[in-house]
Amino acid sequence: MSERCSDEVWMRHALMLAGRAEAEGEVPVGAVLVLNGVIIGEGWNCSIGHHDPTAHAEIIALRQGGAQISNYRLLKAILYVTLEPCVMCAGAMIHARIGRLVFGARDEKTGAAGSITDVFSHPRINHQVEITGDVSAQVCAAQINNFFRRRRAQRQLLKPTNNPVNDIEH
Repeated sequence: MSERCSDEVWMRHALMLAGRAEAEGEVPVGAVLVLNGVIIGEGWNCSIGHHDPTAHAEIIALRQGGAQISNYRLLKAILYVTLEPCVMCAGAMIHARIGRLVFGARDEKTGAAGSITDVFSHPRINHQVEITGDVSAQVCAAQINNFFRRRRAQRQLLKPTNNPVNDIEH
């Protein structure tokens, strides 16, 4: 199986995990950590439900992976994530010494793998992570864009109107 084909298979798994996040009312991001062709960690966003700003899919997958192999250094592991990581998650990947990051959709608001900044290519960073972006990008982007579109529509329905006719008691 080619690397690109393998990447798409693992990304489908990450998309399924992102669906779990969405079902829980979370931003739909999923992550799968793979070492030697075996899943050693997986996660989906649960910051809202856990009241934890660090409970991103990537962080959860990295924590599981470290526990699985009894080592925080995840050398040669590949992390598949549906959305380009933020600065916090990029930093965790560097500290974990993952070998490769594969992400789906680009994040034009907080993306730290090239969209708004590139933490991984900073010349003074002591570990280099191989980056592959835009794997299943359209599907990943559609999932997150549709989530936010629905959320905005729900907020519009809940907004009080400024129409005085609606404020009159009958």
